[in-house]
Amino acid sequence: MAIWNLGSINLDHVYRVPHLPRPGETLTADAYAVGLGGKGANQSVAAARAGAEVHHIGAVGADGGWALGKLRGFSVDIAHVAEVAEATGHAIINVDPEGENAIVIHPGANRAIAEAALGTALARASAGDTLLLQNETNLQAEAAAAAKARGLRVIYSAAPFDIDAVRAVLPHVTLLAMNEGEAAALVAATGTTLEALPVAGIIVTRGAKGSEWVARGRAPVVAEAFRVVPVDTTGAGDCFIGSLAAALDAGADAAGAMRYAAAAAALQVTRNGAADAMPTRAEVEAFLTSR
Repeated sequence: MAIWNLGSINLDHVYRVPHLPRPGETLTADAYAVGLGGKGANQSVAAARAGAEVHHIGAVGADGGWALGKLRGFSVDIAHVAEVAEATGHAIINVDPEGENAIVIHPGANRAIAEAALGTALARASAGDTLLLQNETNLQAEAAAAAKARGLRVIYSAAPFDIDAVRAVLPHVTLLAMNEGEAAALVAATGTTLEALPVAGIIVTRGAKGSEWVARGRAPVVAEAFRVVPVDTTGAGDCFIGSLAAALDAGADAAGAMRYAAAAAALQVTRNGAADAMPTRAEVEAFLTSR
């Protein structure tokens, strides 16, 4: 089996600040770093570090060679990442001393993926593979429909949240992934419960409060969060979903995949950065053994 990820690739500009900026406030950063990010790249790296075969579908600008080198270094296949005229996507990330963050994203090349390139990539996918999607690229609904038709599991991270994007993708989704705030926004926008949504399963992550897998007609599968001291929470949700996808791809059941993903995310937030902080399968297994 393999994981295919129509996903964003960003250059993350990370500023360590004494507190998250208030409206109208100018802050002096305590530290600055550049790293690989984007919800798509983060999920690809998390899945690859967990041992999955990962094929990334996306786009970068002429300035994106560094990001591609990083993905390749994490054993992510980049044969289906194109170079386009737009600049590579980037993010401005402020991180406070407690590890909380505030992020502004410029999509850039992530919104310029060619439909023909997407079709060429997914033509190589097989029934039983997994497609990962997030709301940071174009062609989400088209990719989800094509993947479902080929018999792939489709996991969609509804972030950044946009109800129109969710509605377009939802008919083709196997697992819908959201954080607590996104889930509340979806319930408010649709006027229904999570269990009543027309999707096989819903993953809701709640940070230190854990996560749950909701499915109609069965009790939720709950994964408690592991207690750690966070350093940087950037990319924690992406770590969880990429790790979950890899665990499912390897044959884990819902409870096992959720526990593995929770452990991976717990490790990830104890490190600085997003993609660069993703733990390996060996590290996650050692962590689980110690707990």
